[in-house]
Amino acid sequence: MMKFAIKEALKSGNDIPVGALIVKDGVIISSACNKKECTNDVTGHAEILAIRQAEKVLENWRLDDCEMYVTLEPCPMCAWAIIQSRINKVFFGSYDVKYGALGSKIDLRNLLNSSLSVYGGIMEAECDNILSEYFAKIRNKI
Repeated sequence: MMKFAIKEALKSGNDIPVGALIVKDGVIISSACNKKECTNDVTGHAEILAIRQAEKVLENWRLDDCEMYVTLEPCPMCAWAIIQSRINKVFFGSYDVKYGALGSKIDLRNLLNSSLSVYGGIMEAECDNILSEYFAKIRNKI
């Protein structure tokens, strides 16, 4: 599934390349990439957009028994939305030591005694490479 999240990340255009998808019963029910820059929306993170799509598909804000695959460890905003939406598992690629909110910098699960299971480092090298290439390109433009 992480391969599909990586494909989504590559659609991010001028945004930081992050892709997310939500899976229920082995089927992808939503997918998204970062769109913060192109929509001028601070909540335009891949995880938030994927959650919104999944809620529409399931006609419910409770995403019980769903899993999220995301190329970068979620930030505090996204981690909180994941916890509140009741997703039960998150698989991520790159660790985010500056902003990661599911274990790297902080762990928001501790605030609620959440049962959310988190698995990091899935296809980590591939996810790290996408981010490194993006930021190298940005630095070269400055």
